Order: sequence, then C-alpha cells, then structure tokens
Amino acid sequence: MIVNFLAHAWLARGGNDAFLYGNLIADGVKGPHLSDWPADVARGIRHHRLVDATIDSHPVLLAARARAPREGRRYAGIALDILWDHFIARQHADTALVRRCYRVLEAQPAPQRLVSMIPALIDEDWLTGYADFGFTCQAVAGVGQRLSGPNRLAALVPWLEDDYAALERDFHRLWPDLLDQLGV
Repeated sequence: MIVNFLAHAWLARGGNDAFLYGNLIADGVKGPHLSDWPADVARGIRHHRLVDATIDSHPVLLAARARAPREGRRYAGIALDILWDHFIARQHADTALVRRCYRVLEAQPAPQRLVSMIPALIDEDWLTGYADFGFTCQAVAGVGQRLSGPNRLAALVPWLEDDYAALERDFHRLWPDLLDQLGV
C-alpha cells in the first residue's frame, strides 16, 4: 500500500528517472523477483524497500508508535508514513521534484495494484496537498477505508492531532538520519 510517496521521492531524487520511478511504484510490486524490471527501476524498488525497513526499525518511529492508542498501534506506522509526507510537503516544499514525480509516473504504465490510484494522485496533486494537515488526515482515513475491518486509521486521526507537536519533533529527529543514511 503506497502512502508515503513524497518521502521516497526525496530520498531518491538524486537518482535517474527510472530509479525514482522504482521508488515511487515499489509498494505496488510484490515479491523479491525483480528481473522483469529494467535494472534502474529494480534498483529503485530495492531502495524503497530498504527505506521502509530502516524507518520501521528506527528508534524514533518505535517511540512514536508506542505513544499511539493501544488499539491502533498496529496501524500507526501507516499513519506516521503519511504524516511524514505532511511535514516534508510543509517544510521542504520542492515543486520541481513534485512535477518530476508526476512526469515520471505519467510516462510509464503503473503496476496493476496502482492503476486506479496514480491518476488520482496526479490529478488531485496529493504531493502538494500533503502540506495541509486536514488533507493529510483525510488521506490517513482514506487509506484506512481500503483495509478490511473497521477503519483503524481514521481512529488514529485524533491522536495525530493531539500529539502533533511531539510528532513534528520526532520527524525532525528522524528525517536527517534518513537523508544521511539513504538519500541518493
């Protein structure tokens, strides 16, 4: 499930367009076998997966997730991924990068799992929209609608609102580490 396009785009922006494309579509590609993809796209997919693994085990993320309401902790990482995009969009706006992402995504067919989402992402300008916290909260709830069962992500929105200042401090501790370790 793709939820944090902007963070992955920022971390991959120094690579070529194929590498960026692989980073952007990686959540729509399942399995370890990437031989059907061009080499730079496959490298981008692997980079995206490394970023995800690094974030998921980062002490800052683990501490933030521990502050989430107990019943939502399993889903808190998804909500936080979207919130990180909010902070990036708000504090590190890069319209050239956003335009590049949209151009790269429009230039190639999306993996089947992303076919219906990519046009909406571009047409509704999600990557810029994330700068607005209300839009970000709607995105969190919207992703939750695609999960089975009750919308656990929508239930986390009040926590994101209440813990916003602490989560922003978490972002400022997490983001430089990610840029140093994984920025291309």
